[in-house]
Amino acid sequence: MHNKIVTAAACAMSLLALAESFVTPTVPVAFGKTSLPLGKPSSQRKFGGSVLSLRAQEGEMDSKTAGILGGVSLVAVPVMLWSEYTLKTTGCGLPAGPGGALGALEGVSYLWVVGLVAYSLYTKVKTGKGLPPGPGGILGAAEGLAFLAVLAGVAVLGLQIKDYGYIPNAVPTEGGKCS
Repeated sequence: MHNKIVTAAACAMSLLALAESFVTPTVPVAFGKTSLPLGKPSSQRKFGGSVLSLRAQEGEMDSKTAGILGGVSLVAVPVMLWSEYTLKTTGCGLPAGPGGALGALEGVSYLWVVGLVAYSLYTKVKTGKGLPPGPGGILGAAEGLAFLAVLAGVAVLGLQIKDYGYIPNAVPTEGGKCS
């Protein structure tokens, strides 16, 4: 069972690293709080020299990346909400499923949604605005649903302690209530 958690965590970290790779990395400019995109020699960077044009190229997410993040998030959020509902009604998380696939999806979904909320908060602090809406508003919708799922998770956690007196392990123990 420990291997499933490690595998789920590794998958989530890989997905987040892949998503992060779509955003242009930046390096700080010596004077000011703006950044220059990496990857091209400075002679090939086109930005007219103004602070506004520097900020426009400051690692903003493109539409394709926003669509991918939004699409994955719109799969992860319902899985997390289903898990929270199951936890509230039964006192246990989702069953492992065939070969542990459902349990792994549940773990990756929790990691993904918490990662999305953390990335959204980071972006809000850094830029003063949330994530871009993405094509058709898919990332904006996913961001809002992710915040609601995390809020619901906190509520379910409190109710779990109140109703059952414990928080179940991430991996069911042999002979335990949730095995």
